Amino acid sequence: MGNVELTGEFVAFFVFAVMIISGSVFMISLTKVVHMVLSLLAAFIGVAGLFILLEAEFLAFVQVLIYAGAVAILMIFGIMMTKHQEEPAQAATRAWQEGLAAVGALALFGLLFFAIRTSELPPAQPFDAGEDNALEIGKLLFTNYVIPFELVSVLLTVAFIGSIVLAKKEAE
Repeated sequence: MGNVELTGEFVAFFVFAVMIISGSVFMISLTKVVHMVLSLLAAFIGVAGLFILLEAEFLAFVQVLIYAGAVAILMIFGIMMTKHQEEPAQAATRAWQEGLAAVGALALFGLLFFAIRTSELPPAQPFDAGEDNALEIGKLLFTNYVIPFELVSVLLTVAFIGSIVLAKKEAE
């Protein structure tokens, strides 16, 4: 552990990892739904940052555009459009569950720490990211995978129309 160099990449990885972990923990521990969505948004942004560190700019762009943008906004609009009533929390049951969850999380952390420390990892190989990974993904998407791409677009369109029909029935 003492042979870690403090580089900018290491600091950025640490910041993004803390952002993902704290966003995830807040997501499952907060009680207000809007706050939960905002913490989920922080975790999504952290994952996009890790994609940038891995030189996968296209995945980072898609992560921000689809997950951080569309999914989080969709969840917020869904919350606003529904009748959300808070139920009174049961303090005794919740404290017992939180204690059990903390013990489980510590046990999992210990197990993962032990497994990582005792495993022998192969030496890192140099990575060739290519000139433009978005261009290569686009070429593959529109040549070899054009049929699945079009099928997914039709499926999403049908799901969108179905959600509109279901929402319209509830309004009547």
